[in-house]
Order: sequence, then C-alpha cells, then structure tokens
Amino acid sequence: MKRYMAFLLAGTLSLSLAACGIRGSADSSEANSSEADASAAAASADSRTEASVTEESEVSAPEAADGNTVLTAAADAHNSQVLYLWEEGNAPAVTEYTENHGYYADDPDFRPYLVSFPVPEGTEIKGAVLICAGGAFQYRSDANEGTPVAEELASRGYQSFVVNYRLRPYTQEEGALDLARAVRFVRKNADVYGIDEEDIAVMGFSAGGILAGEMLLNYDGLVNGTALDADYIPDALDEVSADAAADGMIYSFYGRLSVGSTDVEMLRAGNLPPTFYCYGTRDPFYEQFLANADAVEAAGVRVERLELEGRPHGFGYREDWFDAYDSFLTDIFGNPEE
Repeated sequence: MKRYMAFLLAGTLSLSLAACGIRGSADSSEANSSEADASAAAASADSRTEASVTEESEVSAPEAADGNTVLTAAADAHNSQVLYLWEEGNAPAVTEYTENHGYYADDPDFRPYLVSFPVPEGTEIKGAVLICAGGAFQYRSDANEGTPVAEELASRGYQSFVVNYRLRPYTQEEGALDLARAVRFVRKNADVYGIDEEDIAVMGFSAGGILAGEMLLNYDGLVNGTALDADYIPDALDEVSADAAADGMIYSFYGRLSVGSTDVEMLRAGNLPPTFYCYGTRDPFYEQFLANADAVEAAGVRVERLELEGRPHGFGYREDWFDAYDSFLTDIFGNPEE
C-alpha cells in the first residue's frame, strides 16, 4: 500500500515539481523559464493516468542472488531476463537516499535493472533498442511506454530492453549512467544477441528521452561512473563503449526536465547520433520539440521528424509511429556512416 500511495503522490507532486523546474543541476536561466514550467505542468497532467497502473505492469526486480547482474549473468537471446545493472553496493551515486516518507515511487533499497524482450524465433534480427519510459522522473510509465513498446519492437526484429533507471530523489545524471551500463551489457553480448555491435539504439519517452539524451551528451563512450562519483569502482563492463548509433525522442528533447536545449555548440560537442523525433501538435512542449530538433540539425546531426496532428503528450505505444521509427532504424543500421 505504501508504494501504491507513493505513485498517487507522485502523480500529484510531479505537477508542482515540473512546474517549479525541479532537476538535478539546473542553471538559473532554466529556473526562470516560466513558459517551459507551465508546459511541464500541462504535459504532466496529460500523462497522469499512467501512474496508477505502473506498479502492476512493471516487471519486478530480480531476486538477490549470484549471477543476476549484467556483469555476472550469461546473456540469453531466447528467453526474457531481468538483471540488475550494478553490483550491490557499487552503483555510482551522489544522492544520499536512506528513507522514503511516501514521496518517492522507489524505496531506498531499489536497484536499477533491465528487462530483455528477445526477438521471436523465425524473425530476422535487425539490431537492438534500449527503452526508457517517461514519468517526470517521478515514476516509470511502463504500461504505456515500456513493455508494450519493447514487445512491438521485438516483433519487428529488434532485441529490446526496458531500462528501469533511478528516479527522484536521484538525479538525471545518475539515471543516465544506468542507461549507459545497460548499453554496455548489450554491446558486450552482441554476438549472443545476433547483432552487429554498432547496431544499438537508445530511445525514451518524455523524461526517459531527456535521460537518454543526457547519456548521449555526457556519459557515452568509455565515460564511467567515476565521472560522477569518485568512490565508484570500475569493472570489466566499463571497458565496453556505451555509444549508440541512433536515438529516439518520443515527445522529448535533449535538455532537462521542462527545458529543451537550443545550444547548438553544446549539442555539436556532444557528437550526437542520428535522432528520430515524434510528437503531437497538441503537446504543450510542441514548440520546444521544434526548436530542439532545429538546433540538433544545425549541430550537424541527422534528424528525422514525425508530427502527429492533434495528438497530446503521453500517447505512448497507442499511436502509429512504429513504422516510421522502424524505417529510420533500418536505414541507420544499414548505413552507419550517415
């Protein structure tokens, strides 16, 4: 009951938190963006219905046991796996979280983990996609933006992985390292999954897309947890690149919660991969999506856009964007130099 109440509280609190621009390391100009703050509140309201079903639909974390982490487990391309991302006691962190007073979806003992969705037997394997559901960093909207997305992409030939990253009170940066860790696991096991090690994409919805963008901007390649936490002890997975060949921004952008970046030089310096944007014209963030995509394109990045007329924020798997995204990934994986 306590965790269920936490989700309900998250639904209420995310309105005020997003409206106040709460985020890990926001600068003063972001805090003063009243227009973006108002958009965040409206977008959060549009997706609020998912909060009450997230706990029931999200695949449970693995039992604590030897061999159930991405470092120690043998990858299985035929059966779904649920694996912790970090060895116990060695997750890079700057946040001290010891007690949940009912304000957070996850308790302090939460450990980030991934869930794999293998390509069905007999289906041609095209590559891999790692998925980050949204939820204003207050919850993970798995029922709308996680499991059903992974199932659909797996049916189309993509080894799919839902990344259950850290939420508030943890920072965007800590969550980005969770995603980077998952990418390393997939690349290390590319042969097992039947993919080229370069054919790995990341994608996210709303806050999940922002988190994926944070990873691509600051924590890809061989950047490891010591960049954030000096006490983190690197292991063998940190020797594997966290680069991604493509990014999917589904009603999301490169930036921070409520604020899409238009800093072309910063985006250029991030050496971003080709990026697919999908958004609705009734989304409160609509103008920010346009501006961010323009800036990313100006930074020399290949950009593809799918605009859905009259659609709001939070449509998740329920709109017909899969064909366009599939075509985008197929082209990127088939033409890596673009």
